[in-house]
Amino acid sequence: MTDPVFVFGSNLAGRHGKGAALWARQHRGAIYGQGEGMQGNSYAIPTKDANLRTLPLDEVKAHVRKFQIFATDNPSMTFQLTPIGCGLAGYQFSDIAPLFARSPSNIIIPDEFKAILGL
Repeated sequence: MTDPVFVFGSNLAGRHGKGAALWARQHRGAIYGQGEGMQGNSYAIPTKDANLRTLPLDEVKAHVRKFQIFATDNPSMTFQLTPIGCGLAGYQFSDIAPLFARSPSNIIIPDEFKAILGL
């Protein structure tokens, strides 16, 4: 059985140098310099801009939506979501969890978000 796709928060510059992004680069094929999308057995969702400043929540929401469409279009894949935006980007679980309220069933929601979503 293949590991699920590791979904992590990134920056638009694709500098996967800390946190889950670094782990994705070291272990799941995340590509340095690619800030969004599928790469190796990982998927990057931007939560910071190219200058490493936290993106506004509405921009994070747009990137989350692109990911959800990708997951919907790839139903044979399973995606292991990390609590994106809640580490280095500085958002609270309660800020980000609602963005995943209507996710397709092939996205595994982290426990930190499940608690808020009542899942």
